[in-house]
Amino acid sequence: MTEIRTPRLLLRRWQDDDLAPMADINADPRVMRWIDDGSVRDLDRTAQAMELWEEEWDEEGFGLFAVELLASGELAGVTGLSVPWYLPEVLPAVAISWQFGTPFWGQGYASEAAHATLEFALQDRGLDRVVSIIRAGDDASESVIRKLGMALERETVHPVHGYPLRVHAIDLTEFQA
Repeated sequence: MTEIRTPRLLLRRWQDDDLAPMADINADPRVMRWIDDGSVRDLDRTAQAMELWEEEWDEEGFGLFAVELLASGELAGVTGLSVPWYLPEVLPAVAISWQFGTPFWGQGYASEAAHATLEFALQDRGLDRVVSIIRAGDDASESVIRKLGMALERETVHPVHGYPLRVHAIDLTEFQA
């Protein structure tokens, strides 16, 4: 089982008891504002997403981690790697992403988890390059991206929803562990 420990977090595969807390995160419009079409997700859609995340682990050897606080055992959110099939212009690529519940914002958890995930991608999984695709205007994610050392590669438009996207990238030679 793939797990990563940071000073404050455990990044791990998904468990059945993660469904309810992840569904709570997905039901918050403040969290979902920057994700996909911006709509909240119910318990069933969250369960479907978790199944897809686990399938990607099995098929690709990487995927989205559940992010648990070491101190309390709470599920704080998700971070990890996925293939951004929805944006063919960046393929072949692997994208890093994150999503945290509002009680966990502003405490550096996203940066801590994303840095550990990027290190996992470039050093453990042997990827040469990782991208991050975010919706323009998502300043909190832009801050995480700067901390990761990723550089803006291009601006584009979401092919389905039509909103502006910013694609950042980093390669193995640029990464500072």
